[in-house]
Amino acid sequence: MKRRNFLKAAGAASGVLILKPSIVFATNNNSAVTIGMVGCGNRGSSVISTMSAHNNINIIALADLFNDKLPVAERRVNGLNAKKGFGAVAKKNIYQGSKAYQSLINNKEVDAVLISTPGYAHPFILEAAAKAGKHVYSEKPTAIDTNGCKKFIATGKTLGTKQTAVVGFQIRYATPYVQMMERIHNGDIGEIISVQLYYFSSVNPVFRNEKWSRDEMRIRNHFYFNELSGGIYLDQAIHMIDVCNWALGTTPLYAMGLGGDKGKSDIGNAWTNYQVIYKYPNDINVTVQSSKLGNTFGDVCARFIGTKGIAEAHYSGGVFINGENGWDCGINRSGTALTPEQIAKGTSNSSLDDADINKGKSFINAITSGNRLNLLEDGANSSLSAILGREAAEKNKTVYWKDLLAQDARINPALNLKQFDK
Repeated sequence: MKRRNFLKAAGAASGVLILKPSIVFATNNNSAVTIGMVGCGNRGSSVISTMSAHNNINIIALADLFNDKLPVAERRVNGLNAKKGFGAVAKKNIYQGSKAYQSLINNKEVDAVLISTPGYAHPFILEAAAKAGKHVYSEKPTAIDTNGCKKFIATGKTLGTKQTAVVGFQIRYATPYVQMMERIHNGDIGEIISVQLYYFSSVNPVFRNEKWSRDEMRIRNHFYFNELSGGIYLDQAIHMIDVCNWALGTTPLYAMGLGGDKGKSDIGNAWTNYQVIYKYPNDINVTVQSSKLGNTFGDVCARFIGTKGIAEAHYSGGVFINGENGWDCGINRSGTALTPEQIAKGTSNSSLDDADINKGKSFINAITSGNRLNLLEDGANSSLSAILGREAAEKNKTVYWKDLLAQDARINPALNLKQFDK
């Protein structure tokens, strides 16, 4: 995507996504949106649960590669539906196997599709859902490689005039971040000179079963395999990179970086740490540190350093501006347990309390109100920005945006999915 067009798209996305309360908080019409979920693991179940609790949706179909995931998801969504007066998911609408996603997409009763699979599958599932005329919510990243991101962008250009398609960058929906961005864009911290981003996370659990094939073990532990998830940089650092692109309204020019796999698990090939430097337009330097090690979660932060002040946002630890135009969103900065007085005042330790709620409302209200959202290109550009940094670090060389797009690289997941068909 050309940079000048990204500026227009990013501005439009932020305006529709975040800055117009009528989109986020509009009243649904009387007809429930019917949803099918592709990928019935923890993330998809969490997203659909929040979406159901705050929107007029009826979950009518489930699809997963693995048979053991479906009964658990079925019980959960049937409970969600019952609370809203809807019936259980029909057995004929529960699909398993390598083509389960296609069967769900072909179900004419399904209005919208939630994609929550390992990242390698996002592009081809999105393409199929869009071609079938479905509304689509896809988890990030849009893809794990350049080819897949381009497919997202191309698919976005084929959507019908009433189709909505979004990507799950939930931070853009969190009220404290929205308020901070409004101030940054209004010039409260002056001209941005540099940006510091970091995401320090604990590891995912490792799942093992001697009866599993190697492919099954890899898929169930996909975060440990670059060819399935894109690696930790594309899974977690991408959130802060998306916040950076949102603030700056553009994509990076080039990146350089380092990293490694020191301290890695005994499975997989994903690195444990990255240190990346980006150059953005207007001579803005951005540093990113990302790690996934041990059992202790660290901190997540985006810090924007300007000529009039510093804007800083943490998952836990406050969202605030220090400088000429000081501001604080009211989140507890200390990270300690809240006192009864703070709880009574509505104080929170997390800046993301309403992120998933608003994200789901934005998606469903875009469908029911007719205020169509097409955020596939915007989401793909944040994914490409992360891929740029990952490639620079892993190749230990400077990688330019224009060269990344010209390469059209594709990572082969090397999976035999037919073995899972029953």
